[in-house]
Amino acid sequence: MDKHPIGDLMEVTMGKIRDMIDVNTVVGQPITTPDGITLIPVSKLSFGFGSGGGDFVSKNQTPGTSNPFAGGSGAGVNIVPVAFLVIKDTNVRLVSIAPPANTTIDRVIELVPEVLDKVQEMIGKEKEK
Repeated sequence: MDKHPIGDLMEVTMGKIRDMIDVNTVVGQPITTPDGITLIPVSKLSFGFGSGGGDFVSKNQTPGTSNPFAGGSGAGVNIVPVAFLVIKDTNVRLVSIAPPANTTIDRVIELVPEVLDKVQEMIGKEKEK
């Protein structure tokens, strides 16, 4: 059985998307600063893909030949940086670069790591006394 041209069209398009996107697109390569801090970028990735085509009969087609094929495909990719993992010594922190929280609950959730850090600092100072 002959392979239909729409299959080739879809394979080529998906292959190109696969070439553009890999794990390093979502979790980027680590960047180390001179003072020993490592930053790892984290991004949100979304993409869309569409393909279509059809066979049509032409006026001058000879009997017994296959119908001509016309088709097309397209894809779009959206990559948005959302955060950085910041690693210093044994501490790892996620720093969001998303827009500010829209609701009070979102803002409270964002502040929890900072509040925990402050509490740990206070406990550490109390133990030193």
